[in-house]
Amino acid sequence: METLPTGISVLDREFGGGLPSGSVVVLKADPASQSELILDRFTRVRGCRYLTTVRSAAAVEETLTLETAGSEATGETEVRAVEPDGSFEDVLDLTADPPDRGTVVVDSVDALETRDREEYVDFLNDLRRQAADADALVLLHALKSDDDAPNRLVTEQIADIVFDLRTTVTGTEIVNRLVVPKYRGGAALEEPLKLKLTDTVSVDTSRDIA
Repeated sequence: METLPTGISVLDREFGGGLPSGSVVVLKADPASQSELILDRFTRVRGCRYLTTVRSAAAVEETLTLETAGSEATGETEVRAVEPDGSFEDVLDLTADPPDRGTVVVDSVDALETRDREEYVDFLNDLRRQAADADALVLLHALKSDDDAPNRLVTEQIADIVFDLRTTVTGTEIVNRLVVPKYRGGAALEEPLKLKLTDTVSVDTSRDIA
C-alpha cells in the first residue's frame, strides 16, 4: 500500500504522510458545518472523481472553482451527479476506473444509505475493490442528523478510517474538533484535533478556556 496525502498538513503529519491507498474513509459532520472544506482539500492533491447525490454537478463545480482560486491544485476533478432513482450498478459505473492513486468522493452518502441493506453492503465492497485496484482513496461524506440513515452503522463498519467532525457553538465562538476513533491497520488518534475552518483548513492554536 502506498501512502496518499490528504491535502491537510496536520492530518498528514499525524498519519506519517497521509492515508493508505485503497482505504475507505468516512467523514461524519453536521450539515451546517464547514466540512465541505475538508472534501475540497482531498480533491486538490491528485486526480479526483466527485459524485454528488444532492447538489447539481454544476453547483459543485462552481464551488470547487471558487475554493481552488488562488491555490495550486495538482489534480483534475471530474464531477458527476448520481440520479436519485439510479441503481447501485449505475453509481459504480460513475466511479469505475478512478484516477490511479486518486480520490473518489461521495457527497453525501446519506441518500445511498437509505436503500436495501444487502445491496448497500455489496456496493460498498465493490467500491472498495475499485479503489484498491487503482491504489486510490474513497471519501464518503456522511451527514449527521437526529435520525441517521438506517445503514449508517454499515458505512462505519466497512470503512477503514472514520473521521468525526464535531462542531460546537458557544456564545463567543465556533469550535471544530476532528476525532479519529477508527483507523484499521494503523493507530487511531488519542486526542481530537482542533481545526480552524474558515475559508480553508488549518490548526486552531487558540486555548480552550474552561
